[in-house]
Amino acid sequence: MELPLESVPNFSEGRDRDTIAAIEAALAARADLLDVHADADHNRSVFTLVGSERELGDALLGGIACAKERIDLRRHEGAHPR
Repeated sequence: MELPLESVPNFSEGRDRDTIAAIEAALAARADLLDVHADADHNRSVFTLVGSERELGDALLGGIACAKERIDLRRHEGAHPR
């Protein structure tokens, strides 16, 4: 029996609910999404995922592709400066 793996990626968006929801949907389409924590002060969101190695790899690539389309790090502001 293959045990599930866990991944806890952080994305540089904690304020734009539409972007957070889009990343959430991209991740959840390929792995089991257990939790989402969005922090407006730090402007970061943390997602907790579980799945097989392949599922997590696919989920993370999907989430990254979504974030790349929607997040402009040149305009990012938060408690941790760039």
